[in-house]
Amino acid sequence: MYKASRFSPLTSIIRHTVVTLPTPINISTWWNFGSLLGICLASQIFSGLVLSLHFTAHTDLSFYVVIQSFGDVYYNWWFRALHANGASFFFIGLYLHIARGLYYGSYLFKEVWSIGVVILLLVMASAFLGYVLPWGQMSFWGATVITSLFSALPVIGGDVVVWLWGGFSVDNATLTRFFGLHFVLPFIVAGLVGLHLFFLHDQGSSNPLGVSSDFNKVVFHHYYVLKDLVGACFFIGPLLGLVYFNPWLLGDPENFIEGNPLVTPHHIQPEWYFLFAYAILRAVPNKLGGVVALAAAVLVLFYMPVSPKTSVKGLSFYPWGKMLFFSLVGVFFLLTWAGSKPVEEPYVVISQVLSFLYFSYFALIGPISRIQDKLL
Repeated sequence: MYKASRFSPLTSIIRHTVVTLPTPINISTWWNFGSLLGICLASQIFSGLVLSLHFTAHTDLSFYVVIQSFGDVYYNWWFRALHANGASFFFIGLYLHIARGLYYGSYLFKEVWSIGVVILLLVMASAFLGYVLPWGQMSFWGATVITSLFSALPVIGGDVVVWLWGGFSVDNATLTRFFGLHFVLPFIVAGLVGLHLFFLHDQGSSNPLGVSSDFNKVVFHHYYVLKDLVGACFFIGPLLGLVYFNPWLLGDPENFIEGNPLVTPHHIQPEWYFLFAYAILRAVPNKLGGVVALAAAVLVLFYMPVSPKTSVKGLSFYPWGKMLFFSLVGVFFLLTWAGSKPVEEPYVVISQVLSFLYFSYFALIGPISRIQDKLL
């Protein structure tokens, strides 16, 4: 006789996702960042919704509404500090998550990796749009500089810039559409995260050894639920420490001055999490070439799933590959440092050398690992 299931279809999906999901027994702390990024996304959406209730997207009002809300709206200061610093922690988690994928060969799961790169692009776009909204000096001039890059596109560049601005300069129409896009994009990201998890659970997780672990798995709960909760505490602790004790440490003092199209800041730079790409942009003297290099700095990640394959997934057993990977990590930090410096010597030459080394990793990691395969 047919026996009805104790679980509804929705409950069964959730149960399979966070309770009975078979998970490799040897995955390390580096696999915690997926769940941490989920917490960050939820925090950003919730705090952003609260802030949007007291925001007016108008060039004459935005700056003053943000400042006035600090004193007139209960805990608005807390939500804004959480939202601003949460963005930084979101990118810390994203970059570490990508680094783990590069080191352990997670890019071989093509669908999971490709959707992850699309999520990265959308999060970067949303972060840029959100940075413009307070309408401070760095917000205004950052929007002007970045949107002007589209003018480098042949034939259609000028029309694209006018369309983005909604006029002939960064003005009220620009701010309004940036606010609308910034509001919508996180929900698109949340949908893509669901798709990301669907393919991840369909194909299974990788593991530090880079070998099949189908014969040695455990259920996700309670082993990895508790592990993720501990990781969340270590991640959220420093975030709340920044929010309560030094909320504007990672911000730019220029943004406490209202945006003024007649006064250009001495040194225009984006938030720290964009500095590596900004350094690559400035390293190319040609405007169109710089825009192509800027886009390639992130789009090159799409190349990894089709790069030359090795006998063992990941770099755990490839000493030369490890050296290249940790060199890439060093280059990333140095590019971030170079992007924060003025456009003058020796920083331009340093950025050019570092940009060459950055792209060299993606060109060399596959062939060098294949050579080591043959030698071993």
